[in-house]
Amino acid sequence: MKTTITFILLLFSFFVKAQLPVIENYNQVWATQSSNSSESMPLGGGDIGANVWVEKGDLYFYFSRSGTFDEHNQLLKSGRVKVNLTPNPFRDNVGFRQELVVKDGYIKITQNGTQIKLWVDVFRPVIHLDLVSKTALTMKASYETWRHVNRILKGKENNANSYKWAPQPEVVTYKDSVSFEQNGIQFYHRNREQTVFDVAVKQQKMESVKDQMMNPLKGLTFGGFMQSNQMKPATTYLSKYQGIDCKGYSLISVAPLKKQSLTISLHTNQSADLNQWKTALAHQVDAGKYQVKKAEQKSISWWNDFWDRSFIFTQKEGSTTQDSVYQMGQNYQLFRYMLGCNAYGKYPTKFNGGLFTYDPVFVNSTLNFTPDFRNWGGGTMTAQNQRLVYFPMLKSGDFDMMKSQLDYYLSLQKNAELRSEVYWKHKGASFTEQLENFGLPNPAEYAWKRPENFDPGVEYNAWLEYEWDTVLEFCQMMLMQKEYANESISKYQPFILSCLRFFDEHYHYLAKNRGIKALDGNGHLVLYPGSGGETYKMATNSTSTIAALRVVTQELLKYTENKEEKEYLEGFFKRIPPLNYTVLDTHKMLSPAKSWERVNNVEPTQLYPVYPWGIYGIGKPDLETALNTWKYDTDAIKFRSHIGWKQDNIFSARLGLTQEAAKYNGLKMANSERRFPAFWGPGYDWTPDHNWGGSGMIGMQEMLLQETEGKIYLFPAWPKEWNVHFKLHATHTTTIEAVLHNGVCKILHVFPPEREKDIVNLLNVTLTEKINLN
Repeated sequence: MKTTITFILLLFSFFVKAQLPVIENYNQVWATQSSNSSESMPLGGGDIGANVWVEKGDLYFYFSRSGTFDEHNQLLKSGRVKVNLTPNPFRDNVGFRQELVVKDGYIKITQNGTQIKLWVDVFRPVIHLDLVSKTALTMKASYETWRHVNRILKGKENNANSYKWAPQPEVVTYKDSVSFEQNGIQFYHRNREQTVFDVAVKQQKMESVKDQMMNPLKGLTFGGFMQSNQMKPATTYLSKYQGIDCKGYSLISVAPLKKQSLTISLHTNQSADLNQWKTALAHQVDAGKYQVKKAEQKSISWWNDFWDRSFIFTQKEGSTTQDSVYQMGQNYQLFRYMLGCNAYGKYPTKFNGGLFTYDPVFVNSTLNFTPDFRNWGGGTMTAQNQRLVYFPMLKSGDFDMMKSQLDYYLSLQKNAELRSEVYWKHKGASFTEQLENFGLPNPAEYAWKRPENFDPGVEYNAWLEYEWDTVLEFCQMMLMQKEYANESISKYQPFILSCLRFFDEHYHYLAKNRGIKALDGNGHLVLYPGSGGETYKMATNSTSTIAALRVVTQELLKYTENKEEKEYLEGFFKRIPPLNYTVLDTHKMLSPAKSWERVNNVEPTQLYPVYPWGIYGIGKPDLETALNTWKYDTDAIKFRSHIGWKQDNIFSARLGLTQEAAKYNGLKMANSERRFPAFWGPGYDWTPDHNWGGSGMIGMQEMLLQETEGKIYLFPAWPKEWNVHFKLHATHTTTIEAVLHNGVCKILHVFPPEREKDIVNLLNVTLTEKINLN
């Protein structure tokens, strides 16, 4: 009997997989060349990203690496490569084919008997270009840089660095060093002695502890070496691309050949001596002379494993076309591919373009700046946006990729604690919004023109003032490493405790400055001044802050063994105020705060107890209150959208609102207006908009799988007419693979097997029944 059931399941699985897309269906294939860099295709691996396109018969690619911040904290691209072949097989569009092979993580370009394969080594910072042709060809490969001269940045161009609209004083992007060396091309940028770190420390009155502070910019050097055993140095030239002048350094084939390869080895380090960087690069280049085929296969295997651990394939019932439901699955996979390209970066994937920005004139025609430009800065990390890039990695099982974001915060702990000590003489890590990669507020957002006696620890900024709580979502991600992957979180626990301690001590401090009592009449902290995101300003007891403090404290208590720390956390939890509610026409709703003085943005933080904090949801008490907030709160209704970082697609899925979740997730995950369908944006930020894609991933995951009190709910907000094959991760190191095909659900695999008993299928459950599940 067991054998028969297994056979039937296998047969069903085979049939369904023949009908539903698989990862190979999502390969992007272009039959014509591109008009410009905005029609580029992403490529990457490890911590490298490249934009690849063919234009007017020449192959181009920008390439970038995580952590390449200049003196002003602008995230600089490493350069651009231009490849020209003689005779040119890419002279027209006849027979042209450019393909992103998603499963294996490489790009292949073919035409007229010539193939170019581009791939990035996941485990070494090396880009490979391999050419094979039926005809012997001469290859000219040029490294192009627009940083061949010093460039004075003016006006909006400074939005790409940490000075933004308030440069102090003149801002110069300094020229790089580029030269022919040892039959190849060496290029690098080395930061000068004085950087925006020094400017911010002085501006924010932190000079007394400057020598204790982590400075990620001083002595930072980054660049690489481009070489080929079949090529030799040729010429240099001056040119322009999209109106931006550049200088090219060319390598050329020693003779026409049918097989040729080119490598670009990259290296970044922070040292007092430039020679240390050069020596380390030389070792990196030598290490690049490894067994290339083994390295290539190892990288392909990494990508294969990456796709095996999680996926969502979608198709509308009865449809064979690439409709909107198909696009949702396609773009979920393509965006996850983009995230995988910076799996192991020292720094997290930036919400405002990641490693895949291109010439800004194609995002906004008035911004004719260099390819280094992106709006909202390079080394400035906006937590409200960054969280949406990293939260989906929990259910996709990409725990290894979360380390760059979580460990980034660990690196800032000391500087954040020094802020509390210097400004207020109390303990705890003080994190602000619009945070620099050295833990201080962005200097422009902090404001240069400030009242003389204004608190130096607070940003003088209508949007960002008193917004302390964004770090808590990353604390939650740290805790979820234990919940989902059973990984040790011992290195994160002191950090989380320090973040919580800040709220306790700071609001004690503020209350004691106002009067004799530190707590209200119920023994709770008075969280004033506070903030509900950037929206509900000068708030008292912001609901989003309260929800965050309650959830993070409870979660940390589960893993705290130290008696003194446990007693402290238990006492702190009792001091956290309750959530806030209001009533509109007999409908009980969540309120953004106990009170607030103005509405400054368009974030419905009254729904944050639904997501990300999960206090309300399917199978949890009083779901109707959260549903009322969605249905009747005038701000929540007015703010509703699918654009950019908007989370209405997530809220509706969490609330079990199938029709609304289908609408907003369908809009969010539809093809972008760019040639590459997952290059969304600019939205509120930049293109490609990574918090747009991240929030879309979260929304689709929540439509398919949610958890409450040990129960695993499948299809809590998924239309039964939408065919889907998915594999997602849940807590307790659980993975679930299931198929919905023509309204019939089959669970293909659950690991560990004992968790199958916890699964509840909500496919045909009404909203009323969902409300009564708890």
